[in-house]
Amino acid sequence: MAVKIRLNRMGEKKHPFYRIVVADARSPRDGRFIEIVGNYDSTKDPAIINVNEEKVLDWMQKGAQPTDTVRSLLRKQGIMAKFDALKRSKK
Repeated sequence: MAVKIRLNRMGEKKHPFYRIVVADARSPRDGRFIEIVGNYDSTKDPAIINVNEEKVLDWMQKGAQPTDTVRSLLRKQGIMAKFDALKRSKK
């Protein structure tokens, strides 16, 4: 089963709010998900990003792949660097 960490669109029309979720790659964008690991509000200035770092790192160690947008959000939070350090320390 391919698992992705991706954005799930919420909110009103023209006022989007996103959840960062772990979902099966085959499920629709706003469909079933396994777990909520954070949220992202792009309408604020600066954008608000809240991520549960422990859950994200745990899922990524299990093989979940973040989408390009989520990967850039995680990079801004410094989580991708921590994941890279974890991978290098295990070898």
